[in-house]
Amino acid sequence: MDNLIFLVEPAGEGGYYARAQSQSESIHTQADTLQQLNLNIADAVECHFDDKILPGFTLKFVEKDGTFFK
Repeated sequence: MDNLIFLVEPAGEGGYYARAQSQSESIHTQADTLQQLNLNIADAVECHFDDKILPGFTLKFVEKDGTFFK
């Protein structure tokens, strides 16, 4: 299975919001820090997939205006 790409945006109320950039997977999560966001994404991916082989994930950071950063 290919790596999932998560788009990470600053959340309006602070922290970060992440969603999988995929036509077939609908995975969303949020957190106050990037460290916690990584843990939350890993947990969300594990909950989403029933099989034992889980995809890895990559983060793409997006500014509110749609440009990429980091």
